[in-house]
Amino acid sequence: MTVDDTGSGAGGDGRVDPHAPDNGEDPLALRLEQLILGAERRYTPFQAARSAGVSMELASRFWRAMGFADIGQAKALTEADVLALRRLAGLVEAGLLSEAMAVQVARSTGQTTARLAEWQMDSFLEGLTEPPEPGMTRTEVTYPIVELLLPELEEFLVYVWRRQLAASAGRVVQSADDEEMVDRRLAVGFADLVGFTRLTRRMEEEELGELVEAFETTAADLVAARGGRLIKTLGDEVLFAADDAGVAADIALRLVETLANDETMPELRVGMAFGTVTTRMGDVFGTTVNLASRLTSIAPRDAVLVDSAFAEELTRTGEAPVSEAEAAEAAAAAEKEGEEPPAYRFALQPMWQRPVRGLGVVEPWLLARRDGRP
Repeated sequence: MTVDDTGSGAGGDGRVDPHAPDNGEDPLALRLEQLILGAERRYTPFQAARSAGVSMELASRFWRAMGFADIGQAKALTEADVLALRRLAGLVEAGLLSEAMAVQVARSTGQTTARLAEWQMDSFLEGLTEPPEPGMTRTEVTYPIVELLLPELEEFLVYVWRRQLAASAGRVVQSADDEEMVDRRLAVGFADLVGFTRLTRRMEEEELGELVEAFETTAADLVAARGGRLIKTLGDEVLFAADDAGVAADIALRLVETLANDETMPELRVGMAFGTVTTRMGDVFGTTVNLASRLTSIAPRDAVLVDSAFAEELTRTGEAPVSEAEAAEAAAAAEKEGEEPPAYRFALQPMWQRPVRGLGVVEPWLLARRDGRP
């Protein structure tokens, strides 16, 4: 952004045309910006910081954390930018957030909404097969589309955010202690498309994009519907988590089953681990996550591998027997007592122990459904 405040854009009578290009900028881009922001450019960064009552250093940190480029001292900021700075600084002054936490809030919000905005704009323009009027360019069509959709999308965004915040708050309240708010015991899984690199060489870019989108959509829908959380997507791989090992096991198997029944999709492999996970800015980190990733790389096609802690959790909660021999004994004992046998949902088959780089020797278990149970 290279705008100055020397009066460029003024007409011969000294009046300023708000739609006139300023220092070479596209007039349509300026009109779109004003439409979306709902305000005109009024402040340089220094003026905005001073008006918000914060230092230039802190204002710059917030601005960069939100994902915006340095703009020098161009007059490019609006009243909304001043208000945002004032609000963040006010939270720090009131002791509700530390300065470092306020910067994290700015960064996490910026990263999430940046991806959302890029996706939305690409989707809107991609959906336009032809302009509504002859001679109109796709860029020119953008303005009326944004004008119509902006208020509806804004309300929907706030609604979804509140719903997600309520769900997250509920999980925190259910945590056993304060430590679990950051370091929690979770089931973590990676689902990876097999042979994706070969596909990139054979498929056209548009076909590849459609395949990735179909995979991400299928994964996101299944994970959400079964009670898990999609942490992130990495093209040919998705990372998901669940508080309960049984929920995660069901998600993993449903992913494999769904893609196996879709002739247009490649085979899938899934690796999962259970244990302490550090959560930060919506992402997950730690040895448990690393182990799940490693198990994915060695999992057979159309199969799910879990670590020993995951297997132990399934047996502890009665979701799976330690072995088929134990299941047979439990069934025989129940029959003798005239009771229903244990309703195990999953089966676990121990695999050969093997060294995993950086994690030592691990004992993978092959996870499957038991007796065709849903």
